[in-house]
Amino acid sequence: MEFVGRDEELDTLDYHYSLDKFQMIVVYGRRRVGKTALLSRFCEDRPTLWFTAKEQSAAMNLRGFSTEVRRFFGETEDSGPFRTWEDAFSYVARKAEGDDRRFVFVFDEFPYAAAVEPSLPSVLQVAIDHRFKATQVMMVLCGSNEGFMESKVLGYHSPLYGRRNAQIQLKPFGLFDACRMMPGDADWKDRIQYYAVFGGTPYYLEQIDPAKTFQENVMAQCFSQSGLLYQEPMMLLRQELREPAAYSAVLDAIGSGRTRPKEIAEYAGIEQNAIGAYLRTLEQLKIVERQVPFGEDPAHSRKGLWKLRDLFFAYWYRFVAPATQMIDMQRGRAAGRVGTEGPAFDTYVGQQFETMCQQWLLRHYDDDQDEFVPTSMGKWWGNDPMRREQADIDIVMTDSFNHRVLLGECKWRESVNETETIDTLKSRSPLIKEPGDRIYYLFTKHPASETTRRKAELEDNLHLIDAEHMLP
Repeated sequence: MEFVGRDEELDTLDYHYSLDKFQMIVVYGRRRVGKTALLSRFCEDRPTLWFTAKEQSAAMNLRGFSTEVRRFFGETEDSGPFRTWEDAFSYVARKAEGDDRRFVFVFDEFPYAAAVEPSLPSVLQVAIDHRFKATQVMMVLCGSNEGFMESKVLGYHSPLYGRRNAQIQLKPFGLFDACRMMPGDADWKDRIQYYAVFGGTPYYLEQIDPAKTFQENVMAQCFSQSGLLYQEPMMLLRQELREPAAYSAVLDAIGSGRTRPKEIAEYAGIEQNAIGAYLRTLEQLKIVERQVPFGEDPAHSRKGLWKLRDLFFAYWYRFVAPATQMIDMQRGRAAGRVGTEGPAFDTYVGQQFETMCQQWLLRHYDDDQDEFVPTSMGKWWGNDPMRREQADIDIVMTDSFNHRVLLGECKWRESVNETETIDTLKSRSPLIKEPGDRIYYLFTKHPASETTRRKAELEDNLHLIDAEHMLP
């Protein structure tokens, strides 16, 4: 499959390789996000010593590393494995010192090796300080366990703290790069729906079969026992966490509409004084996030709501999790229909459509434009004292440089009362206390009517965007 995106990450790697001196780069991100693909792309035309640790004994990992080292330096394996990791790293550094050739040393899944050899970070730190710094090696430490990489490699108390020259936290694709991985003949609606279901994780997008329809692909991957993604969330939780069932219950609660800690704890059957720790761990994994109304301090706001941040997890816990019993009985087609068409699915896509509209705005107001420079972004909800009712604004974005405020409304519906929606959006402008000129955006599923378009042409600060024309 064609390599997609990651231009900024490749530029970072290229820059540090060009320096012709020792560099240590840390690359990390959740499994399936494309770390190996990124590094393979970067290394494809460069000499590379690549070792991938496994969930096995320390002796087995050291033996595997020894084999890769011997092979890279063109030696026979008769020499046998190195006795210790100190010996192994010293050997690589010594060979590099006597070789003008610059090469890349990738230690993939570093956390697996360190889990069974806790002294490994310290051993590597000594090797860097005393041997590797005198070489031209570009060392890349890579791992899927984000908590380990942030604490044991990047953290202040880590032996490796201060040795890195750059770090890359690889994240899922946004909408526009994700679309490049979808079938070429997928129409705009399918691409929006694919992203709402699979999100931007490259491995998930790779499972889309161009010969199948959107519904057929989702049915095959999620609503069948043999589907590659049917057990995916639980597999990831088992890999990352000690209590996968408890964390899954928390996600089940949020996926079913519980948004406040008390509600989540009650639904998941977890003590209320313990739920915060579960939520923070899932937040660190980028699976959930806490949102507060735009303009409020997250540390002090009592209006914070928890939501599923990862799109595939959001979809899975909304539609697949409730149907697992039926799917296991090979009766998942009815649930699959609910999860690919109809009112419930449209409502779900509409919720994710807001995220896509935010991404479109950030792409539209890119670094080459100075008419609006986004400095903060969010969503607002609360009480409208003028109308004495609860209200919300889907998108609030500010430009503190040019003193402008952008307000957006997102409607994933077959028909919209456009005039009423625009008037309501404008009437809620005073609810945002940020001073500055206002810009209004209405995002809709289908193009606005001719009457509304003529109205927008007369107003410099009103913009109409439909889903089809959001996509390149």
